[in-house]
Amino acid sequence: MTQIKTTTTFDQTIELAPSYKIAAFLIVTSIPLTLIQIGIGIAIAILGLFILFQTVTIRLQFTPTALYVCRSGKVIRQFPYTEWLNWQVFWQPVPILFYFREVNSIHFLPIIFAPQTLLSCLEKYCSIES
Repeated sequence: MTQIKTTTTFDQTIELAPSYKIAAFLIVTSIPLTLIQIGIGIAIAILGLFILFQTVTIRLQFTPTALYVCRSGKVIRQFPYTEWLNWQVFWQPVPILFYFREVNSIHFLPIIFAPQTLLSCLEKYCSIES
């Protein structure tokens, strides 16, 4: 786990660009799986299409005070950094999952956005405590 310390010295909003890698991997992987086991192949394809849809419609925006989750340009959730306890990006060589914990809840998000920009924003807005 990464302990965080909130910082608010920055005055710009950063929107993460989409990354279609996970969706593409799942969809491409489903093709040969369908030839071997049709049910599993179709399930993986549906999951890939769902993640593709989320990649197209969901955006994360880092502001000086909070992380905003937007769908089709409309803010649907906000997560103030003051309520964050820690964060972590799983499987660092090939990041696929972003985890963060708030005071009252835990959140997992697939990496459907630029992972390097995500990490730099987390380090910028939620610095690591020793």
